[in-house]
Amino acid sequence: MLRFVRYSAFMKVAIAQIAPVFLDRVATLERVLDAAQSAGAAGARLVAFGETLVPAYPLWLSRTDGAEFDSATQKDLHALYLEQAVSLERGDLAALSKCAVEHSMSIVLGVAERPLDRGGHSIFCTRVFINEEGDIVSSHRKLMPTYEERLAWAPGDGAGLVTHNVGEFTVGALNCWENWMPLARAALYGQGENLHVMLWPGCQKLTEDLTRFVAREGRSFVLSASALIRASDLPETLPHRDKIVGDAEGETLYDGGSCVAGPDGEWIVPPVVFKEGLLTAELDLDQVRRERQNFDPSGHYARPDVLRLSVNRRRHRGVEFEDEEPVW
Repeated sequence: MLRFVRYSAFMKVAIAQIAPVFLDRVATLERVLDAAQSAGAAGARLVAFGETLVPAYPLWLSRTDGAEFDSATQKDLHALYLEQAVSLERGDLAALSKCAVEHSMSIVLGVAERPLDRGGHSIFCTRVFINEEGDIVSSHRKLMPTYEERLAWAPGDGAGLVTHNVGEFTVGALNCWENWMPLARAALYGQGENLHVMLWPGCQKLTEDLTRFVAREGRSFVLSASALIRASDLPETLPHRDKIVGDAEGETLYDGGSCVAGPDGEWIVPPVVFKEGLLTAELDLDQVRRERQNFDPSGHYARPDVLRLSVNRRRHRGVEFEDEEPVW
């Protein structure tokens, strides 16, 4: 008698909900490395961190009249932000790449990036994906900074609208309110995404509805990785700290909200707020297959003859040189 053996694939994933050492790249990267090491030791194949965790989310914009033109306060803070931003070309994430290799683990990290291919003096909200070989296989620059974020970050491009294989899973990731963009999600669905990672600055009201909705829409697992920022995380030496903190001394400014939803839209890990920690979940790929039985957004429930998406994945650069060969 033949017996049918059902195939499945399990993977342990982690979210590191931690606070930055505010606007201190080196110290924040040390915290990220510690959390990544803990995730690897716990057996996670993938660990995710919040939006622009390194060196921090620019929360001062909404707390210090960020739109005031030619403001000395805004210039001071922006100059510090630019100084402390991450340069991938410089090798700022080398220690994390080594950690990924040591633990055979992929890392999804949000950074404020100052890329040389745009002159090195503008900041982008970037999602970095480091694979288990330690390679930075993609860096996705946020397509459209949200509201006051446009005062700190330049708009990105589609070069990072890609997915990566982690074990049997196909992983895609977007920054914060990009996750509200139907076509950005569709670009990842069309590449076979079944594990979607959302990066957030840290706010339960941002994660608690959209996480479950996208999981249900995509019939995929969804990780929402958030940071946590308390007034105490802003060092006393931070320029204009009094203006930024205001009357919130001793309070939590960004409360976290990291969570995990399954492909049926139900919670695996409900939003966690007001505390740092490593959240883990065991994912079973068979749950995706079950939910795709009645809906597959880019497969049997798609109508490419009627509706199709065109995606420009070229990296935008300010200058392209076409040099002739030197004549000697």
